[in-house]
Order: sequence, then C-alpha cells, then structure tokens
Amino acid sequence: MNKRHLLVSTALLVCTSSAWAEDAITRNAYFGETHMHTALSLDAFIGGARLMPSDSLRFAKGASVIVDGRHKQLKRPLDFAAVSDHVEYLGEMYSTIYPDAPGHLQDDLKQLRSLETLEDKQKWFYKYVVSNNRGDDPSHPPFYMGPETTKSGWQIIKDAAEEHNDPGTFTAFVAFEWSAAPGGGNMHRNVIFRDSVTPELPYSSYDSNKVEDLWDWLQMSADEGSTLLAIPHNSNASKQLMFPDTDSFGNDLTTDWAERRQMWEPLIEMMQIKGNSEVHEAFWQADEFADFENANSIQKNSNRYFHKRDFVREGLKIGLAEEQKLGVNPYQYGFIGGTDNHNGLPSDVAEDDFTGGHGPEDGTVERRRTGGVGGWIDGADLSIGSLAGVWAEENTRASIWDSMKRRETFATSGTRIKVRMFGGVGLSATDPATMVSEGYDTGTPMGGILVASDMAPTFTVYAEKDPDGANLDRVQIIKGWVDSSGDIHERVVDVAWAGDRAPDEGGKLPSVGNTVDLKTALYTNDIGATTLFGRWTDPDFDPGNGAFYYVRALEIPTPRWTTYDAVRNDLPLLADIPAIIQERAWGSPIWSSPKP
Repeated sequence: MNKRHLLVSTALLVCTSSAWAEDAITRNAYFGETHMHTALSLDAFIGGARLMPSDSLRFAKGASVIVDGRHKQLKRPLDFAAVSDHVEYLGEMYSTIYPDAPGHLQDDLKQLRSLETLEDKQKWFYKYVVSNNRGDDPSHPPFYMGPETTKSGWQIIKDAAEEHNDPGTFTAFVAFEWSAAPGGGNMHRNVIFRDSVTPELPYSSYDSNKVEDLWDWLQMSADEGSTLLAIPHNSNASKQLMFPDTDSFGNDLTTDWAERRQMWEPLIEMMQIKGNSEVHEAFWQADEFADFENANSIQKNSNRYFHKRDFVREGLKIGLAEEQKLGVNPYQYGFIGGTDNHNGLPSDVAEDDFTGGHGPEDGTVERRRTGGVGGWIDGADLSIGSLAGVWAEENTRASIWDSMKRRETFATSGTRIKVRMFGGVGLSATDPATMVSEGYDTGTPMGGILVASDMAPTFTVYAEKDPDGANLDRVQIIKGWVDSSGDIHERVVDVAWAGDRAPDEGGKLPSVGNTVDLKTALYTNDIGATTLFGRWTDPDFDPGNGAFYYVRALEIPTPRWTTYDAVRNDLPLLADIPAIIQERAWGSPIWSSPKP
C-alpha cells in the first residue's frame, strides 16, 4: 500500500447517527431556491406560466398550486427562496398582464396573449427575444412603454417578498435576473438583496450587457444604502465567457477587475435544470463521476460548444493562476444551487415527480422524450435542477445572505444532503460534534481562506443523507493547485465511504453497488451509509502554491426522472440516456493562498 492509499484508508470513519453540534457558533443547514421565474418573465409567460411572484412564494412555503392543469406541491417546504424574474422585459410583462397598464392594448401584446400553438410561441419569442437579446447591443422592443412600467413590475416583486418573508420560519429575498447573453453565451447573474432597501429600478442587460457595468451599478446601489450580491449562472453554456482571460471590452485582466469580481460575486451556480457545471466527462476522463447530467444537447444551439474552460472546477484553477499574476483571485467562488424553473415553481426538484420546467416545451412525457426546449436543450437531457444550501445562524434574510456572502454554502443535485468541511493545521476531530466546535475555534469553514502556514492542512468532512432519500456512497475532497511555473493541477481523493470496501492497487475504490429495479423504478437503502465522517491531511502540500479544496458527497444509485417517466407510462427506457444517477452535493471550497 502506497502513501496515498494509507492516508485515505486510515482517514475513514463512518458515523451511523446524526450529530450536528451545539457549538459556540451555532449554524444550521437551510435549503432554498435562488433562481426561478414567474409570469413576469417573458419567456416563462410565453410558455404558459401564470403564477405570479406571490404564488411562487406560497408554493415555496408548502402551498398547492395548479400548473399545466395539475396540482403541484412540495413534499417539504423550503426554508428560503428568491424570485429572480428577467428584468429585461419586466415592464413589458406588466403591460401584458394588467389590463389597466400602459400599452396593454398594443397589437404585439394582444398577439402575445392570444398565441396558442407551440410553433407560434417559438416564432414570437425568437423575433422579440432571441434575435435581440443575443446581439451586441440589445434593446427594448417597440411595445415597451418606459421605466414607469418596469418600476411597477419591480414593485410587484418587492411586495411579494415583503408579504411572505417570515423571520425565523421562511425567508423571501428581493431579487432579479440580469440576463446578458452576448453572442449567445450565458452571462446571466441573479442579484439578491439582503433586506428591503432596494433601488428605484433594477439594472438590465439593456442598460448594458457588460458585466463590468453591472458591477458599477451594484457599487452605486451599495453607496445608496443597498446590500446586495450577484450570482453567475450555469457556466456550461457560457461559451468560455464566464472565466475569461480578458474583460468584456477585450482588455487584459487587472488587479482592480479581479478585486471587483471577487467583491460582487462570492458564489457561482453549480447546477440547474440545464445541467451540471462542475465538470464534463469529455474533459475529466480521470474523474469517474464526471458523467453526471452533462446536458450535451446544449451544444446544438447558438454554437454553445463545450470547452474545459466552461466548467467550474477549471474556472477555480484558472482563478489560482490569475491570482499568481494579479495578486487577487477573480474566480474565488463558493457554490450555490438553483433550478431556473420557468413554471413559477421554486425548487421543484423531485426526480419522481418531474414535469418539466418550461410549460409546453417540456410539459408532456412525449415532449420530454422526443422534443426539447427551443434554442436550448433536448427534453431528455434536462436535469431536475439543484438546491441551494447554506449554513446560517437563523432563518432570516440577514443570516442567510451573510452565509452566502462569506461562502459558507453548498449545492445539491436536488436531494437534501447536508455537507460540511473545515480545514486547518492539526485538526484532530474524530466525530461530527467535535469537528464543528474545533473547526470554528481553530480552523476554517467552507468558503474561507486557510491561515498561512508551512505545515500541511488537515480537512474534516461530514455528510448526512437526505432523511427522505437515498443512503450515501462516499465523500471526496477535490484539490486544485497551481505550481511555481503557473501550471494548474487537480486531484480527487476518496476520504470516507460506506461499507468495508478498500481502494485497489491503482487507488480506485470499488463501486458501492446498485439496488435500482429498472422495471419498477424502485431502489432500496440496503447499501450505503446514513452519515459519513472523514479526516484527510494533504500529503503534497506546498505552502508556495495556491490551492483550493472542496467536498463532494455522492448518494448510492437511484432512478433518474426519465426512468420514472418511462415506468409510469409503460414506455421503454430511453437509449443513450442514463437510467440511474448518483445524486450529490458540493461544498464551497476552502482556499490556501501562496505563502510569499
């Protein structure tokens, strides 16, 4: 057994009961939604969405609503949610929906309200949205009646958040989406406010589709009293724009640019309904779990061909290299989840009840199996989306927003797995309770930066299964680093796992097994663990190299939504589409800055 195998196997500790500590800093795991759309988003409205922001927040709190002619209700209410409607057409949608609004009787809007066939809806959307929004200089359509209509739509969003915000029970954030898509590259950001102090008008990509101008607006809003942050969307569709080597104007990156990006964008969306942005199997052949929700059909549209630079893990490594040149890491991101649901249904993420997220485009079994979301993705390639997880002191706007800002967050692929990690020299905890108290007292939590040291850091990790879901397979730590020559590297380490498995001579841990019955879409929890705890010390630590470490926890195999669809409707399983998946969670990285 070589050094790596010895370190991994001796780090293995499996915990069989839930034990989140009562410690000096008591923080709980809260689950929510940071990315979804209602009828106030034009693309959602044209797809049939009629839920308004208040309706969506009622759904998030556990109420039943009707979508596509059927009742929808979360099995478990959320702890928090942000309605993030596209601000670009907010005024236009106010005119469309409200009979007494300016412009309501314009011919274009009459036509919009009367569209019936999917083909007609797609043509209208292409004419007024796609051909405009993806150009170099997008602008409002001719039926826009001016800023006062945008202000009225914005007030609806703010009023809904105030109506449903219930400190201690449910948090409703004021938010909006800035939807820049230059050349079809997804550069969208969700802007989330800490409280009710908001600008008179939100900022759209029709004001500017340059992210640097958005940062200027964020700064101006902060100067006027707002507290806010921006969350970049799924990078897999960004056409190499999300982690660029120049700014939006083609200039070389500067230290000031890096500082501003780090300041305003503490988090990035790891996964949503259009797939997983962590890694892709085409570029990470050595990562056996890189084939998860790769959403390959995105590449059929707008020349969104995948590159390694489009994925979060590579972006984190590029950030380390930029830090070596600029002195600041512009891509020092924590992880968050969202769905991008366009039916007005926040965190509608049950694999066994997936009914699509884009109205008629994916709202039937046939469309999900043989159709798709026009201009974006094949139906069968859709993911259910992702959940946002935070470690916060209480369920309030201030506490949850602060956890986002300090990056003490995690994302899951839809199940309510809890993950936690601490790093520091000499961490010695052997159980979850001690891990938390020790981690806050002498270590660094997820999202933080390690205290500079010549000694190798130790990381303690803990994962707890969704109480209503599948058992856990393993917990991994992913390390990325940049060496003195500026070359970037990575490594995936199995730290804790279920059962009596052991890595083989090549370091590969055997599969946990598979209990899924594809004929019934059922599985059992006869394998796996309810909780996993582990401790790992980096054997290759070099204090002169910048590095990051993040935790990834995987469940045992379970049926994918396509399998549930097939079994329910007595249809064959889809060819070339995975019938089973391993749901997972990603914890925000902990960074080690290079020691001078």
